[in-house]
Amino acid sequence: MNNRELGRRGEEKAVAYLKKKDYKVLARNYHTRYGELDIICRQGDALVFVEVKTRRSTNYGSPEEAITARKKQHLRKAAALYLESVKPSFRELRFDVIAILIEDDQERINHIEYAF
Repeated sequence: MNNRELGRRGEEKAVAYLKKKDYKVLARNYHTRYGELDIICRQGDALVFVEVKTRRSTNYGSPEEAITARKKQHLRKAAALYLESVKPSFRELRFDVIAILIEDDQERINHIEYAF
């Protein structure tokens, strides 16, 4: 499985996880000039931008550690473009991270709400 397939598999698992938690998925893989927003969803009155990181091992750090300050800055700019374009109504806005580690046929999902 290459990195693109691993990423797709991780996003599928993240979407299934969010739906079980009663999130409503509004968009996936929303592209902007600043990069891609993996998942955009609602939880009640909150609009949630979810960044998904999937890894096969922790040899190069945990999935969560892959989200650098520069990545966060790009995600914020991409989210601003989404908000300008779609103009959704919401009472709360947040960025979550779903980190997925798939190691030795075992999966660990870590959902960090209000990650940044």
